[in-house]
Amino acid sequence: MKKYQYLLAALFGLLFTGVVLAQRPATAQPTPAQRPAATQPTPTTSTPAASTNVNLPISKMAVIYTDLFLDPKNGIAKFNIVVTKLNSEFQKLKDELTQMQTRAQTLESEISKLRSAPAGTPIDQKSIETKTDQLEQLKKDIQRKGEDAQAAYNRRRQELFTPLQDEIGKALEAFAKARNINVIIDGAQVPLLYAAEATDITRAFITEFNSKNPVTASTTPPQ
Repeated sequence: MKKYQYLLAALFGLLFTGVVLAQRPATAQPTPAQRPAATQPTPTTSTPAASTNVNLPISKMAVIYTDLFLDPKNGIAKFNIVVTKLNSEFQKLKDELTQMQTRAQTLESEISKLRSAPAGTPIDQKSIETKTDQLEQLKKDIQRKGEDAQAAYNRRRQELFTPLQDEIGKALEAFAKARNINVIIDGAQVPLLYAAEATDITRAFITEFNSKNPVTASTTPPQ
């Protein structure tokens, strides 16, 4: 049976691009050759190509670790509200699966004990067969119920989290634009060889988002 997922592990990366143009130094223009004396034939000359200025982009880059959004104490408060609601909706189903798993373990122990009885001990083969059949059916039920529960959990998780993810995405874009940040890399999704601490905007963004989006009774996700 697949393990029942109790906590959300959904992370998303965001990338915002933009450029500030910088002027490249102009190419030096050749000095035209001096016109020869009138007595000499005038050589054919070509007009020098006009110089062009090419703008180069200058980017300000930052790093964010979106996995920290889910930190129960220091993460985005709205995430904790949604996680709590999601888990509460599936708590009963989780308890049912746990009880079924416990029953399966009990049957396995009973069957093992009967089969390992000392030589000469009367063994009820019918009882072993019955328990074995019960265990096999229970395993199938656990697998089917677990798969259905996982699918339902994933659907509900998407329903609850998509609006919040969109809200956070817009807030992060506004955060970046206000600070002239051109590119944000999600360090939780992209392996980084090195990133200076000064480039990490995770804590600053979480603090600003929580202050602008306080958790109140009205922020509880809809049923």
